[in-house]
Amino acid sequence: MKGDYQDLVDEISALLGAPATLENRDFRLIAFGAHDSEDDLAMDPVRTRSILTRQSTAAVRAWFEGFGITRATGPVRIPAAPEAGVLRGRICLPVRYRGIAQGYVWLLDADPGPGPDQLAAALEVAERIGVLMAQEAKAGADLSREFRAVLTAGRGWQRDMAVAALRVALGPDAEGPHAVVCVTPWSGRNGQAPPSVPGAAAVCLVPRAPGDDGAEGPAGLALAVLVRLRTADLLTPAHTTAARLLAGDAAAAAGGSATAGIGVPRAGLAGLPGAWEQAVAAARAAAAQPLLGPVAEWSQIGPYRMLAALAAAPGLARDDPAARALLEPAHAELARTAEVYLDCAGQAGRTATALGIHRQTLYYRLARVEKLTGLDLDAGEDRLLLHMALKASRLSG
Repeated sequence: MKGDYQDLVDEISALLGAPATLENRDFRLIAFGAHDSEDDLAMDPVRTRSILTRQSTAAVRAWFEGFGITRATGPVRIPAAPEAGVLRGRICLPVRYRGIAQGYVWLLDADPGPGPDQLAAALEVAERIGVLMAQEAKAGADLSREFRAVLTAGRGWQRDMAVAALRVALGPDAEGPHAVVCVTPWSGRNGQAPPSVPGAAAVCLVPRAPGDDGAEGPAGLALAVLVRLRTADLLTPAHTTAARLLAGDAAAAAGGSATAGIGVPRAGLAGLPGAWEQAVAAARAAAAQPLLGPVAEWSQIGPYRMLAALAAAPGLARDDPAARALLEPAHAELARTAEVYLDCAGQAGRTATALGIHRQTLYYRLARVEKLTGLDLDAGEDRLLLHMALKASRLSG
């Protein structure tokens, strides 16, 4: 694929007599044309950084998107802005497929610059690039069977065979850095996986819980996405993918309740099942604690990393004899009071303010909590037990 992109970029460069660069819609460099200009302005800081690091900063991306390139169907001329490191004006040729932006071809503008006929010919090449990029994205969705097998296979030879099959299907990209993204619940496109996800190596649907085959409808499914990374320490592509999926059909069909999680990046495929478990835990944490979401990284969810392991055991929190009665629906208000009290480190004033109740009302409720649970809220271990049970119940709910 990369060779095809380079050939097409070189074709545009020849048509317009100027070096062109191709970036995907996340502003990650895919191909660029060589230039032999002695003009120092031909390599301004923005273009130099894009070529050397193969990506642009978020600030540069926002600046260029401010000229409407994400919606444009024809060439967009962008003036120079020395304060932003753009010493030369740009011409942006949008790369689209069926109305969806796949990326952008960039050229340095000149005076008088390419004429209408030249730009029209270059746009035709950009359309061919759009078809190629869409096909590449769709290929990721076509690996759904292999990807799903890796995430759901039991330990041992079944998992080893699944990983080997996915490795063969991905080819040379298999050993590069990837991140696993979980979007749950997945209700977009009538419960089907999207036909393509830009930047994804593979996409599949996975039951939200072991043994759940989705028979109860789309709400029983989560979307798993294997996202290619340029480096293991830069998760921007994974965040971009998760945000776009949440902003699309998934969030609309799920009533806006969908959340996303991202596992720790892995090199190679052997660690994907663990990365998937992390992504699921992060997505559930984002649902349980809105301050973490709607897109959460497993490495940043703090105590929910441990709580997620507790919640993974069906009914664990509700089976604890101390918490069982409090977690009944009839006592939802008491459970919330106890959780906020423990979140506030047992400080009555802060708790009463957070709940909007009088302090005496708080004391009355806490006394009822102690009676229901048999726990002493002045005892550290009892408070720890109840706090863990309440949080684990929220994650598994």
